[in-house]
Amino acid sequence: MTWLRELDPRERKTLIAAYGGWSVDAFDFMIYTFVIPTLMAAWSMSRGEAGLIATSALLASAVGGWAAGALADRIGRVRVLQITIAWFAVFTFLCGFTDSFQQLLVVRTLQGIGFGGEWAVGSVIIGEIIRAEHRGKAVGTVQSGWAIGWGAAAVLFTVFFSLLPEDLAWRVLFWTGLLPAVLIIYIRRNVSEPEVFTATRSRVGESGKGFLQIFSPGLLRTTVLASVVATGMQGGYYAVTTWLPTYLKTVRGLSVFDTGAYLVVMISGALAGYLVAAWLSDRFGRRNTFFLFAACSALIAVIYTLVPVSNALMLVLGFPLGFFISGNFSGVGAFFTELFPSRCRGSGQGFCYNFGRGVGALFPTLVGFLSTKLGLGAAIGMFAGAAYLLVILAVAMLPETRGKTLAVYD
Repeated sequence: MTWLRELDPRERKTLIAAYGGWSVDAFDFMIYTFVIPTLMAAWSMSRGEAGLIATSALLASAVGGWAAGALADRIGRVRVLQITIAWFAVFTFLCGFTDSFQQLLVVRTLQGIGFGGEWAVGSVIIGEIIRAEHRGKAVGTVQSGWAIGWGAAAVLFTVFFSLLPEDLAWRVLFWTGLLPAVLIIYIRRNVSEPEVFTATRSRVGESGKGFLQIFSPGLLRTTVLASVVATGMQGGYYAVTTWLPTYLKTVRGLSVFDTGAYLVVMISGALAGYLVAAWLSDRFGRRNTFFLFAACSALIAVIYTLVPVSNALMLVLGFPLGFFISGNFSGVGAFFTELFPSRCRGSGQGFCYNFGRGVGALFPTLVGFLSTKLGLGAAIGMFAGAAYLLVILAVAMLPETRGKTLAVYD
């Protein structure tokens, strides 16, 4: 991490803001995964219905991500970043007041709009402000904020469910989702628009070209393949993480405290995976890093869910599981920044990443329904393995972009 000392003050402040934004995004989103067993019991929800809530939020995030990316190309990265953080914080808070499957479905769907928008805008800001030689490490470091937010949610889940009655604990957990809105104050004071964006925006206005350029003949192939990469990464990740707390509690028979301990090991692996993959993407290239992490993700996910192992060995395997399925994402922000030209970068990143999130959103629902026939572990392993194979195939057809200099209106 010595490269951090080479960043100028503006780069550091932007890195802090984006890191914080992604951390609180993860915190608010992952809260739901911890309360699924409680809500299934309280509201008599099926696994399919529980998966549908997760899927609806992810589908909405696909729309929100593209809309936020397109809006960021038009009115500015920083302003849209603040809007998305406020949006998902408020709707996470409101989840704590719901009293039925239908109500939570609506509120979580609305929350997903802001959830999808934050990544689209934050990754573009980092990609455009941080210099080329550190772009992969910076975006990957920001991605590691997901582990911090996920870890915070796991800690509060363990605390609240240990100290409070379950019917109150899940509500309090959602109510804490309002706290991330405080980050908006820091962003307003310390983050400014990237120079490449301000220079490009005036030229885009003169040319009259819009955000649909990502579907033009010159960019369509890139858009399609980048969307497939994102689909595989998100589908595999959500198939595992959405259902893992439920799998540990209902299939493996672990207590709330033991489930939290297992997840802490996995989250620790995730944090390490984000940072290591970030360094590797700048050192050995985006594509090589994707190949390595996708292949290992598939292998570990299948072993974790399909191979009969002891609870003690599962605890050990939790670290590499978190390491690889999370490390996949470290290079994707920088990769997408380098794949798309400045004039439609927000739209390109926002659409591809969140299209993948939208299609990948189907995986939790499909896992939920398929688990009634195959068992939860088998359903998780099957979808995770197929998802990471998609990543390998799509990355093989895209160019290496490490070290690319971003040009104005390229």
